[in-house]
Amino acid sequence: VKESELKDLFSEHGEVNAVNIITDKMTNRSKGFAFVEMLKDASADEAIKALNGKDVSGREIKVNLAKERN
Repeated sequence: VKESELKDLFSEHGEVNAVNIITDKMTNRSKGFAFVEMLKDASADEAIKALNGKDVSGREIKVNLAKERN
């Protein structure tokens, strides 16, 4: 999935500030997850409820709030 595809998908639920697909530094291939930053918390909550478990390009996605590393 490309950043533009994720932005379009999440934009259905509010304004998207940024999309960052995490890649392996050695191979430059996606690690299978991304961070999507929404303008408003309410939009993020709506996107989580609507998109968690949804099929995107043949894969089920998990959508939740990012947690800080310890």
